[in-house]
Amino acid sequence: MRLDPAEVLAGYRQGVFPMAYSNRPFFTWHDPPLRAVLPLDRFHISRSLARTLALGRFQVTFDQAFVPVMRACATRGSDRPASTWITEPIIKAYHALHQAGHAHSVEVWVDGQLVGGTYGIHLGAAFFAESKFHSQRDMSKVALASLVHHLQRQNFALLDVQYLTPHLAQFGVTEIPRANYQTQLSAALAQPRAFSI
Repeated sequence: MRLDPAEVLAGYRQGVFPMAYSNRPFFTWHDPPLRAVLPLDRFHISRSLARTLALGRFQVTFDQAFVPVMRACATRGSDRPASTWITEPIIKAYHALHQAGHAHSVEVWVDGQLVGGTYGIHLGAAFFAESKFHSQRDMSKVALASLVHHLQRQNFALLDVQYLTPHLAQFGVTEIPRANYQTQLSAALAQPRAFSI
């Protein structure tokens, strides 16, 4: 089943997001009563991650390998119990959004190999992070930290991570009620921001 990129953007503007199913020919829209957000001014970096970042034995890029990051998120696990929601129709729709400038990726490389990354949608001063992956220790955390620092520099207002997990909680992710989320979303959408420097 085809997922219309314009419909995806319209969904995000309304506070809902799509998920697909690897064994079913359809997708569903999600609007959880509690939404997980990462306050950009309260991002928490553990001591071990701080050491990894300080060592700098990696290279971070943006928008250089969007589809490979999506495919790695689908096949190598994400923050959710089942990563199979990233199906081919999802990849095609988000790739189209990437080509249109609405979806972005963060890539982490070691010795020329893609070892971590994350991706999501950008609208106004809001970024909707979808998933992340790593094939080397801490590299998904490096991707998230790089994304947060980039959004801080660009003066973004909202980083939506959809669902709270124990893994995400360590970074300062919190849950807010749907009504509160809608208020923050409306304010962020009204503020034009550029993702690229």
